[in-house]
Amino acid sequence: MRIAKILGTLGLVAAMAIGANAAEKKVKWKLAMTWGPTLTPFTTAVENMAKMVETMSGGDFVIRVDAANKHKAPFGVLDMVKLGQYEMAHSASYYWKGKDVNLLPFTTMPFGMTAPEQYAWFYHGGGMELMEKAYAPHNMLSFPGGNTGNQMGGWFRKEIKSLDDLKGLKMRIPGFAGEVLAKLGLTVTNIAPGELYTSLERGTIDALEWVGPGMDIKMGFHKIAPYYYTGWHEPATELQFLV
Repeated sequence: MRIAKILGTLGLVAAMAIGANAAEKKVKWKLAMTWGPTLTPFTTAVENMAKMVETMSGGDFVIRVDAANKHKAPFGVLDMVKLGQYEMAHSASYYWKGKDVNLLPFTTMPFGMTAPEQYAWFYHGGGMELMEKAYAPHNMLSFPGGNTGNQMGGWFRKEIKSLDDLKGLKMRIPGFAGEVLAKLGLTVTNIAPGELYTSLERGTIDALEWVGPGMDIKMGFHKIAPYYYTGWHEPATELQFLV
């Protein structure tokens, strides 16, 4: 997996750290992640960012990182930042489909951009400015926070030989991809990362997509759903820092 450099975020927090240092006061922030503590490298990338900020600020800017097992609301981090319970969050914009559909494209789109194309758009094609406008109604800013690259199409309990085999299945798949599969007869749902294995094991869902072999094997999905298919829905998946 490729974790992208989070230059925009580091620039922001470094500038704030300089201001804090000039005022001779320490800044302490809390950051809420959608991910549980074992979901590496998502978690390690965020923790490394926090360490870099502390180092760059000479210890004047400290960010405490809380995984989902700490705050108990994996999909609630957007509201936590809006309400001031946390100063920052790390998640993915397509989890907010039920709150604001305009935020979805900043994570991924079916048959959309690859990771290099996304970064070209963000930093040279007006993507950052558009994302700023999209998050403005929420009184928040968002910055690129790592990219998974192309994702696989998911694990299925039964073999899929035609589109008809998809009808009636219940699948965990977020974003606009879920809308596409719903038109093919699937029941789509979104489930927090820490609950995926249990949901598949108990039969709550018949299939799911997560990331790719490197992370999926560690989750153990292949033990329950042995059929694995290539992806189309997330050519690259950009994660976000929310402030």
